[in-house]
Amino acid sequence: MSNLKENFKSSFTYLSEFALLNIVAAAVVIIIEDNIRSALNIITLFFIASIFILQLIGKKRNNELKEISTTISNIHNNVFKSTDEIILNKDLLQLEHEIKIMFEKTKTDIDYLKKLERVRTEFVANVSHELRTPMFAIQGYIETLLNGAIDDKKVNRYFLGKANQHTLNLSNLLNDLIDISMIESGELRMSFRYFKVNDFLQQIVNDFKILGEEKNIQLEFHPAKESLQVFGDKTKLRQVMVNLITNAIKYTEEGKVDIYVKEEGKFARLIVKDTGIGISSEESDRIFERFYRVDKARSRAIGGTGLGLAIVKHIIDAHNSKVEVSSTPGIGSEFSFLLKK
Repeated sequence: MSNLKENFKSSFTYLSEFALLNIVAAAVVIIIEDNIRSALNIITLFFIASIFILQLIGKKRNNELKEISTTISNIHNNVFKSTDEIILNKDLLQLEHEIKIMFEKTKTDIDYLKKLERVRTEFVANVSHELRTPMFAIQGYIETLLNGAIDDKKVNRYFLGKANQHTLNLSNLLNDLIDISMIESGELRMSFRYFKVNDFLQQIVNDFKILGEEKNIQLEFHPAKESLQVFGDKTKLRQVMVNLITNAIKYTEEGKVDIYVKEEGKFARLIVKDTGIGISSEESDRIFERFYRVDKARSRAIGGTGLGLAIVKHIIDAHNSKVEVSSTPGIGSEFSFLLKK
């Protein structure tokens, strides 16, 4: 009985159509049939039959609603693992298609949110660790000085120098964190214009000459034609080149670092090539991740925030380009990207 009531309740959606059909049928019968009694009997039979049909329609609609409700509930409760498990009856094929699209989008959104949460957790952990290292070091040097080492002329300036170096490392880390935060949030504004690429690179190479000489590494710039201009944010591209050249010098024990400019059709490729330790193919896919280091112990020993290449990637992405890496362990690495001429 309860099912019958539910079916009729569900069929009330079509009540106006039901009433209109019976009125039209009654009018037709009355016009055609001369005998009033006979006409009333026909109308009564038609009314009873239409009620039965209405109940069947209500039952069908009720079953379909339950089927849809169950499917959506299963999606909400993560019962389905793929769209192949979502099956409605043949009269609901269009709706089934739409639900599958909704399921795919929801699943993609959930996976993306989980990835963001994982990245956020890793980022917070990495930042905490990177901040803790220089802070503890500074604290240790200051405590040692306060405990009497400040009166020892043999070590006091050494400890102060070390503490100062860690404050510089801490400052660099905070600056990089601010940069990458502004880039990823879209708050960092780019100023695109044309500039002479040879003059731009020559100045940067000159700034690194002393650092290269200190490690006995030859730093050589191979210019393009004098008139060549490229389109980009000169300030941010300087940050890119400084990061790439710094890394090339840091991870090269002997040999040289070459900076090239090569024309490729409507573009110019800027290249930084070294003869350093190189990067394995497995790690080359991850070096642009924040705080990822190929050799963690070595990286910490020679300095760096672990954010340089992540910043490089974001800046080059903002120029609608891509940083390409070619590297062989023990032979060297080559980083390059294209800029519009």
